[in-house]
This record gives sequence, C-alpha cells and structure tokens, in this order.
Amino acid sequence: MQLAAIVVSLVLAAVGVALFARAFAQIYRFVRLGQPVPAGTRTDNWQQRTITVVKEFLGHTRMNKWGIVGFAHWFVAVGFFTLFLTIVNAFGQLFKADWLLPIIGDWTPYGVFVDFVGVMTTLGILVLIVIRQLNHPRRPGRKSRFAGSNFGQAYFVEYVILIIGVCIYTLHALDGAQHDVNHYQAAYFLSYPLIAALHGLSLGTLQNLTYLFAMIKIATSFIWMITVSLKTDMGIAWHRFLAFPNIWFKRESSGEVALGALQPMVSGGEPINFEDPGEDDQFGVSQIEHFSWKGILDFSTCTECGRCQSQCPAWNTGKPLSPKLLIMSLRDHAHAKAPYLLAGGGKTMEGEEKATEEQLKDVPASALAEAERPLIGTAEENGVIDPDVLWSCTTCGACVEQCPVDIEHVDHIVDMRRYQVMIESSFPSEAGTMLKNLEKKGNPWGLPKKQRLAWVKEVDFEVPIVGEDVEDLTEVEYLYWVGCAGALEDRAKKTTKAFAELLHIAGVKFAIMGGEENCTGDSARRLGNEFLFQQLGAENVAMLNMAFGETDDDSASGADSAPAAKKPKSQKKIVATCPHCFNTIANEYPQLGGEYEVIHHTQLLQHLVDEGKLVPVTPVEGIITYHDPCYLGRHNKVYTPPREIIAKVPGLRNEEMHRHKERGFCCGAGGARMWMEERIGKRINNERVDEALSLNPDIVSTACPFCLVMLTDSVNGKKNEGKAKESVQVVDVAQLLLDSVKAPAGPAGDPQSTEQPEPEPAK
Repeated sequence: MQLAAIVVSLVLAAVGVALFARAFAQIYRFVRLGQPVPAGTRTDNWQQRTITVVKEFLGHTRMNKWGIVGFAHWFVAVGFFTLFLTIVNAFGQLFKADWLLPIIGDWTPYGVFVDFVGVMTTLGILVLIVIRQLNHPRRPGRKSRFAGSNFGQAYFVEYVILIIGVCIYTLHALDGAQHDVNHYQAAYFLSYPLIAALHGLSLGTLQNLTYLFAMIKIATSFIWMITVSLKTDMGIAWHRFLAFPNIWFKRESSGEVALGALQPMVSGGEPINFEDPGEDDQFGVSQIEHFSWKGILDFSTCTECGRCQSQCPAWNTGKPLSPKLLIMSLRDHAHAKAPYLLAGGGKTMEGEEKATEEQLKDVPASALAEAERPLIGTAEENGVIDPDVLWSCTTCGACVEQCPVDIEHVDHIVDMRRYQVMIESSFPSEAGTMLKNLEKKGNPWGLPKKQRLAWVKEVDFEVPIVGEDVEDLTEVEYLYWVGCAGALEDRAKKTTKAFAELLHIAGVKFAIMGGEENCTGDSARRLGNEFLFQQLGAENVAMLNMAFGETDDDSASGADSAPAAKKPKSQKKIVATCPHCFNTIANEYPQLGGEYEVIHHTQLLQHLVDEGKLVPVTPVEGIITYHDPCYLGRHNKVYTPPREIIAKVPGLRNEEMHRHKERGFCCGAGGARMWMEERIGKRINNERVDEALSLNPDIVSTACPFCLVMLTDSVNGKKNEGKAKESVQVVDVAQLLLDSVKAPAGPAGDPQSTEQPEPEPAK
C-alpha cells in the first residue's frame, strides 16, 4: 500500500506541476494577445488596488450579498489557499504515517485551524452543491442562474473539493489516533468522534489507512491540476487564480465597479483623436483580438455563477442576452482562435491575412475555422455574438454590480456596438432616426431649439435664462440642466416645472441654458456612436465653460489704468433631473475638459427639506412604491435621497418592490433602448410594472424622465386591459414633494395659504 501510494502520488505530482506551469505560461501569452490599455489606467494607485483585492477576497464583499452562498464560498475559497500545508503533510505521511510538519505540526493553534477550516470547507462545498441542485436548469423558464453553465465542469470541481475536504478530516483524525489522542483536545475538537471510532484498529491498519487517504488526497489534487492545465478555458476552475489579477486590474482604482462613465474609445492603447483620427485607428471591436488584454482576462475569469444572468432585465424578459453566456461565448471563441493568433495570424482592415502560409502551417484546422467566424453575426452567418444579443442590452449595469470577479460587461458590449454603428452602420433602424435628430437638432425628438423654452411660459414665476436674464452663472447658485426629455416630453415637463417651482419656493437662485442646451449625448454614446457623443459633448462643454468662466472688463486698458476688477468665478454647480444627463455631465464630461459639481435633483431637494427650506405639510395619502433609475442608483449609488423625501411626505406608506436598490430592475430605456422597439419577449417596462402593481400601490414613483415615460406607458396599458386600478399614478419624487409643500385647495378650489419658512440667502 505504501509503495503504491508513493509511486502514484509522485508521478501525478510531477506531471501536474509541469503541466500547470505550462498552462500559466499559455494563459499569460493568451491574455497578451489583447490590445494595450492607456498608460497608467490599470496600474495607478497600486496600494488601494492591493487593499481592494484583500478586502474583496478576505471580506468576500461581493459574494456575501448572496447570504448563505457567500458564507459557504468563503470557507471553500479560504480553505483552498490556507490548507495548502495539508498536502505537504500528506506527502510526508506517504513515507512515515505519523509524520507531522516541523515546528507547527503539533502546535495546538495550527491543529485547531486545520480541524475547523477543513470541516467548514467540506460543509461549505456541500452547501454549494445543494444550492446548485436547487437552482438546476430543469426549473421552468429562465429561473436558474446556472442555465447555460458547464455542469460537468462544475460537478468535477465541486466533488474534487469535497473529496479533498473529507481526506483532510480523515487524515487529521488518523493523525490523532496514531498519537494516542484518547480524549477531547482542542487540536482535534471536531475530528475526535472519528478518532474514537478508530481506537480499536491496529497500528498497521491505521498506517495503511493513512497511506490510502494521503494518496487519494494527493491524487485528487493533481488530477484536478492536470485537468485544468489541459483545459485553460475552464473558468469555473481557473477563476480561483485569475480573479486576483482581474480584481487588481479593475477599471476603477478606488475599488468601485466599472459603472458610471464609459471609457473613451482607444486604438492601440491610445485614445482616438476624433478631430484627426489616424489611418490605422481601430474603431470599436470587430475581432476578439481587438479587445484589450483586460477584456481577454475578463473572459477567462468568468466563474459561470450566473449572478449577472439572474439580474439581467433582458434575460428575465425572454430576450437572447445573458451577460454570462455572452462572456462565455467570447471566452470560448478567444481560446479556440488563440493558436491562430499566437502564430501571427490576423486580418488587416481590408480583410487581408497578416501571416504567411509558413507561419500558419502548424495551426490546427479548428483554429483556422474559428478565425473565419465573424464576431457579430447571426446563426446563419456562424457569428460568435448574435446582433439581437448585442442590441438587447440596456446598459443598466446589473451584471457589473453583481459579478464577484469584477468583469466589465457593459464596456465590452459598448465596444462591440461602436464598431457596428461607426464602421458597419448596422444597428436597429429606429435608432437611426434618433441619431439624425441629434445631429440636426441637438435633441432625439428633432424638435426646434425654441421648444426647449415652452415649459417656461407655463409657470407663474420667473425662470432666468443665461445670456438673457442673467449674464452668466456667477449670478446664481445652480445651473439647472433641464435636459431634452425635461424640456420636450410632456410627462417629463411636469417634473421640470415641479422642480423649478420647488427651487423658487425655497429661494434657491438658479438659471437655465434654454435653447443653448444640446443633448448630452448619453444615448448616442451607449448606442455606440462615439463620434456624435464627442461632438455634442464638446459643444456643451465649451458652452458650459464659457457660462461658468471669468469675465474681464477690458474697457479700462493702458499703462496708467488700474486693472479692471474681475467678476468672481462661479462654483460650477449643476443640478439635473435626468440621471442620464447627471451621469454624463458628472462622470463623462471630465474626459472632454468639463469639470463640474453635479448633483441630482433629489439630492438637492433632500438638502432643502433637511434645512427646512421646503416643508412637506399637506398629506398625500396612499401606498407608494419607488422605482430606482439605473443611472441614478447602480451607476451613481444614489439610493437614499428619494426615499428620504418620500418618508417626509405625510400620509405616504412606502412599500419596496422585491427588486430594489442595487438589485433594482431596469425600466428598459437605458443603453439607447428608449429609441428602439422591443420585439422579443416581454417588454421590460411591463415586467417592472407587474412587480410594482403586485403591491397594489396608489402611486408608483421614480426620479428619471426615461423611467417616468416607460412606467407610465405600461401602467396606462394595464389600465386599458383592466389589470390596474384607474387611480394608480406614476409621478416623479419632485411632483410628490410639491403636492405636499403647496397648500391644499380651499372650498372654492383656491389654494389656502400655507406659509413656507423664510428662506435663508443663498451662500
């Protein structure tokens, strides 16, 4: 037994280590096939990046959002790395059954650790096995987050861990039995029941059992190592190594997820100059090798856990997009094409082969065939990613928010869209109208600029306009960025007027740009038209910088003249009612030279309520449920202010939908989906409204004009079908607050006087 155990273990160990070293080298070369990234963007602030890795691993900060799953996985993950010395001990036991590690082998704290973590790792993997079975794809519909995952690979990994955990526990007990542990001791407090059961066995039997279980532990470990070394695209196994660099190199050095701003379009690791692009600049991604090396690393790190899939609004409404399956498809394609690329293969922009026949002569036929597949194409075209998958994304960010290994799904999807829009001119036809309107009129509806001021005539107080009523923004506290929807869409205009009136009541000095506003370019950028975004953004930034900048009085000039006094520079404060405008101006305009302090209107309203400048007094009776806009919530982490405003309005009882805050469900309008028809599966806004109506609310509230339109359309449709009560309203938080701040109507319908406190002067 001892001889067989030694031979089997040493042979498997030698083969496993050699193949594992080769596999790491292959993965390194494979990841380097991706494009470079702009200098410093993935390596800045290395101290904070390191802290983030430690925090996310030891704290399991992402996994623990899933309750018992995170708890069980923590022990499995920690056990994998911290119980490494048990395999060293097993090798020693092959040669001497009662062998212990030098120094720490009989140290009680080490024994306690091995006993406890070994048992908890075993129990943890059992919990994960049960959870996988409970979430098996045999469940109806798309309810399983594991649908599409490689179950064979998952079972292999899970049962390897289970076998090793059992062996650690058994070997620890055999160690105790051979060292005459005959009563409970701290180092064997969990394994003592097995020790007691082994007491009647002879020393020879105990030794043979030790050789057997040491061999099983070592053989299982190295069979796993050999298997994953031969299959480097086995993400469910490799993520335990690749997750660390993937998290360390994440987009945001602060540790935040890759949401908020989209990244500028780059080619060869350098941002593209759209005023004078280079002849060889690559616009977007049309081949797997056009992704950055971080993208290739992302694809290889996917654990196939399906958390992204379970939260995706497209997947949950019957559409072909699953963030998990998209990443898996890109990974499998990249690995299959890798031999061709490593041999020097690739296509020029004209479609000609870069490599010679001599270079490609040893490339497997399967890799050559994979190289001919289009990255984006229908099933008939043998495409890797179907166009319907690409255009189903709302860029809501649920996938990025939930991914435990920090994969940047949205960035990769937008990069593929950029090529389709800017080079292939291939995108849903309805979006073309929106793009033309943005180019010609500066707004997606194609309405004339003067229409942006129509709402001003509908209020009974003065709304100052920059350049007309105020010279520049040094005269006011805030620039109110109204946005296209807020100025031009009838339902959103109600929010605009309500918010402006609240500012007026609170005595806040503000102004608007009026007809000088252009669309911020959010929809154009997320559709993939980066050039149009850059054009709109540059115009807006130039306009804003001029409005916020210093103005010199040059009339008194000359050698003997005293220098003219300069007007004070504005503090560059902007408030927006649209989360898409808010996100773009705050997070993306700095890329274009526009640095501003931007807040959402709910943040300012909460501040005004807290200061007592707005006092909700009139009850608004009923049950309310609040819908989190994706670009306010997940992308910018603004969850509290709208809820605090609702809580201050007397008479309202807030009921949260099942999916809320960071797990909120999209309305379906993001990612330029506002301008595209839904033809596949259930409409996303109907799914969200069904969830809201299940609470039997009187009011469905939100804080985004896009969400307001989508939810209102769905609620009205439900009313027409008799599936919603006629009294249900969809309103912005600002409208609710205004209804409560204003006095109730008197007997004759005239508003009664309800005094607001005297506002303090704006500082």
